[in-house]
Amino acid sequence: MQVTERIHAIKIPFKIPVSQEISIDRFAFVYLVFGDKIHLIDSGVAGTEATIWEYIKEHGRDTKEVSSLILTHSHPDHIGSAKSIKSQTDCTVFAHKLEQEWIEDTEQQFKDRPVPGFQTLVEGPVVVDRFLAGGEILELEKGLSCKIIHTPGHSKGSISLLFEDEKTLFTADALAYPGDLPIYEDIFSCLASIRILQQVENVENLLSSWEEPIQGQEKIIKRMNESIAYLERIHTAVMNNSPVDKQQNSMELCQKVVSELGLPPFAAMPLVAKALASSLVAEQNKKNAQSCA
Repeated sequence: MQVTERIHAIKIPFKIPVSQEISIDRFAFVYLVFGDKIHLIDSGVAGTEATIWEYIKEHGRDTKEVSSLILTHSHPDHIGSAKSIKSQTDCTVFAHKLEQEWIEDTEQQFKDRPVPGFQTLVEGPVVVDRFLAGGEILELEKGLSCKIIHTPGHSKGSISLLFEDEKTLFTADALAYPGDLPIYEDIFSCLASIRILQQVENVENLLSSWEEPIQGQEKIIKRMNESIAYLERIHTAVMNNSPVDKQQNSMELCQKVVSELGLPPFAAMPLVAKALASSLVAEQNKKNAQSCA
């Protein structure tokens, strides 16, 4: 799908097996930026490179033109085929320093964050050639650059990308999709990052990993407001279901919050429970800061 003169989107479907009986249908977008060279934003799950190569050839370009692979963060649906893409093109791999360990050591990532079906989603590790920092301008080639925006919350080193000439903002997984599984590391950081993105001006195209491209400033503003409202609703549900007078098992809390949010029962999984627990940590940190003030 062509989004702007230079930017193209490919939707990559995949499945996450949450049990022997249940698999979740998911998808993630991979983006291509066509200039004199070709620049990829994220790599999708394992095997995605074949779809990317086919798309490139259908548009009269050559896979040898792939020059850059920007990884917005280290999760499986973003780095899954990075190993093959790097080995077949010798492109430069970019990422934030805080994502390095999980990109370069996928076994460690699985130990730290055991996503169901991880081994089928990720080919293996890839070396990060250059680290990106928030606020810098990355020149991909002459006349083609983007601004790096550090947007932690979903992960510590998550980044968003602003292509000013294309009036396009890539937000990766920074925006929570209303009604979707709450998956993040720090809910307060998520909210802060979205508010930073709200300040970006002159954006006509919003490109997320979790949903179709959004075009038009009014729709983009609406989408960001919905994301904040959903996260605030999640946080309220966590606090409402967390008794202050006794300890509560994290999965118990997760089940209650999932039910209150109207999410399917399979959403009560460890990955979601860990995300929800970040509300409790954030509130405790806030209280500690207030008591020290």
